[in-house]
Amino acid sequence: MKIASKIALCAALGLGSLSSTVHSAEFVTVLTGGTSGAYFPIGTALSKFIGDAMPNTKVTVQSTKASAENLNLVQAERGELAFALGDAVSNAWQGNADAGFKTKLDKLRGIAGIYPNYIQIAASADSGIKTLADLKGKRVAVGAPKSGTELNARALFKAAGMSYSDFSKVEYISFGQSVELMKNRQIDATLISAGLGVAAIKDLSSSIDIRLVAISPDVIAKVGDAAYQPSMIPANTYNGQTDAVPTAAIRNILVTNSAVSDDDAYTMTKTLFAKLTDLHAAHKATLAIDPKTAFVGVPVPLHPGAERYYREAGLMK
Repeated sequence: MKIASKIALCAALGLGSLSSTVHSAEFVTVLTGGTSGAYFPIGTALSKFIGDAMPNTKVTVQSTKASAENLNLVQAERGELAFALGDAVSNAWQGNADAGFKTKLDKLRGIAGIYPNYIQIAASADSGIKTLADLKGKRVAVGAPKSGTELNARALFKAAGMSYSDFSKVEYISFGQSVELMKNRQIDATLISAGLGVAAIKDLSSSIDIRLVAISPDVIAKVGDAAYQPSMIPANTYNGQTDAVPTAAIRNILVTNSAVSDDDAYTMTKTLFAKLTDLHAAHKATLAIDPKTAFVGVPVPLHPGAERYYREAGLMK
């Protein structure tokens, strides 16, 4: 690509200076997830960049139980930017009570579809677990209650013809807590929905021998939700994992609420893509973020400020 073309592309995507952007908020809270997942380090890095772009605004990061909690907080205007799984966002917009949303969260607005989460089931090698069916009678961690991970677990096991009652013990705990229990041989497996290379499984695979449990495309199809797509965990993603493992992937969504000003939503969206290369250093999952498709398939209306960014960048007609 010629230098002039590169300059034009950078200008279109907003990769130049952000200092001239207008904003009005005094506070921006970025809602993430547990500290051992991918949301937290990405959100921490993004909050710094947003703070730089909005120098008169106090930008803070909040560790949460992730998707469901984040969406409810955004609806209550107790957070201005939140990470959540696509299926949770869809459930929130529909007001699915079984998923933790008593009424439709009608204030939710989209900023961007970002990287996919991969449903990763890690079992201790000495547990004898090799397939989903082998989880029956075992001790399994399924994520914090009604977190995006736990909602994924429920949907997946139902599609596989299983339920929590098939396990000898169910732990509703964070990624980090589940890893500690596995290290101490107190549970046999943990289901973690996160970006590839998530710190929790990296830590676990460095401490004990593990096996990733495959999730076949036919099970994924039975979930009945287009948010779940067949994918692969590449070989050598974790210590001792020499083969690629089939699984389900679900895209994460960055959301805000309708009370956030158009200028602030514009700034947050622009900053996300202006600093995308820098975000790669925070977590490699961000390598999958593509501005050309970030506005496609978001299950809630785009915030007008985000839409303005995509149109100005020439990404949306």
